[in-house]
Amino acid sequence: MTRNILLVDDDAAIRDTLVHHLGRGGFSVTAADSAEPALGMLADVDPDVVITDVRMPGMNGLELVALLKERAPDLNVVVITAYEDMETAVGAMRAGAFDYLVKPLDLDQIELVMNRAIRDRQLRQRLDRISEDEGRRSGLDQLVGRDARMIEIYKRIGSLSTNRATVLVRGETGTGKELIARAIHFNSPWASEPFIAVNCTAVPESLLESELFGHLRGSFTGAVTNRRGRFELAGQGTIFLDEIGDISPAFQAKLLRVLQEGEFHPIGSERPRRSEARVIAATHVPLEDRVRAGAFREDLYFRLRVVELVIPPLRERREDVPILVDALTQRIRRRLHRPALTVSNAALGRLVIHDWPGNVRELENAIMRAAVLSPSGVLGADDFVLDAQAREPAGNGGDTLDDAERRHVAAILKRTSGNKRAACRILGISRPRLDRILARHRIMATLRDHAGNDE
Repeated sequence: MTRNILLVDDDAAIRDTLVHHLGRGGFSVTAADSAEPALGMLADVDPDVVITDVRMPGMNGLELVALLKERAPDLNVVVITAYEDMETAVGAMRAGAFDYLVKPLDLDQIELVMNRAIRDRQLRQRLDRISEDEGRRSGLDQLVGRDARMIEIYKRIGSLSTNRATVLVRGETGTGKELIARAIHFNSPWASEPFIAVNCTAVPESLLESELFGHLRGSFTGAVTNRRGRFELAGQGTIFLDEIGDISPAFQAKLLRVLQEGEFHPIGSERPRRSEARVIAATHVPLEDRVRAGAFREDLYFRLRVVELVIPPLRERREDVPILVDALTQRIRRRLHRPALTVSNAALGRLVIHDWPGNVRELENAIMRAAVLSPSGVLGADDFVLDAQAREPAGNGGDTLDDAERRHVAAILKRTSGNKRAACRILGISRPRLDRILARHRIMATLRDHAGNDE
């Protein structure tokens, strides 16, 4: 595995420090003092990651990011800067940066980011080997986000695609649970086998067993022919069982047998049939609570939860909203055959602070509605009709992105009772960066009454 890094920074001290530290970590680092010579080094260095400063003589870092993404779309670029502001951060991410770090750098953190960027590139290269049609069918092109928890999910997709372990995907409505299931299936060696999705709440309880296991002719009123169930039709593919928490106790026992023994009985048949399908289940309800209430079998819960993926709601990863907005806007532009479609900064500010109870699905619907109703190629704040959960402060027409950062970090700290380590884990940032945000916004002064532990 190559671990080549191209470093672009006009500060010689920064270059020397990073070359030395990353070199000790097993990376091969080539340094340039500005963007122009760095571009000339691309072919020879063949970097896995580029690190670039923002403010440099000549071409600035954001211009370099945009040019690099144009020349090498699969190349991950990490932006570093001494000037921390939301405008620069959003600009970097919109230009295509993989991550955004603020000086003074946490050297251990930047090494972690380099490893993450390389693994991310390897995963995307694997995903790119799937045909474009399969990619659209599987939803792989819709997996967007740089939140640390989402990056971890992307890595899990790669590892789960090499085996057939049962997976439980948890997350609120609209977070993309089926997209994750499709990504696991269509990136696996069994991608040519069927992927069959069943929403357990959309099928009447009386028909769910027949839907999944099939039936023989005459086994019940209306069964005029033999019918193969979804488990049989799936072959060696994947059965995705959405809203698994809502199935009845009686059916839970039958599903448990499939997971334990790999067998099921079509209705009316005494002869068991084998199932080789992989099961990926999803739920938006806490199954632990249903187990404690006696509404869900504990043994089935553990059989489903061999590997668990938890998708964070959009309100807990607001830094992903600008990236999602950009990706969704371009997808909607193509769907509507619009020559151009963008979202204004004022509108983006409103979208970032909205709580999105319907998560990514609600965000996509909001953009689609605004695009359909607006004749302009630029969607403004007034084009978006958001409910009261947007929580705009009175008198100013909406928060700025800086306000959104302050509110979000304060909310996370309040949720962790002031525990900074836990807050860093949720926010996906380093401790030094959190301390800088707290100092800039004077957040802790207003939270001390709530925080018994600021470590």
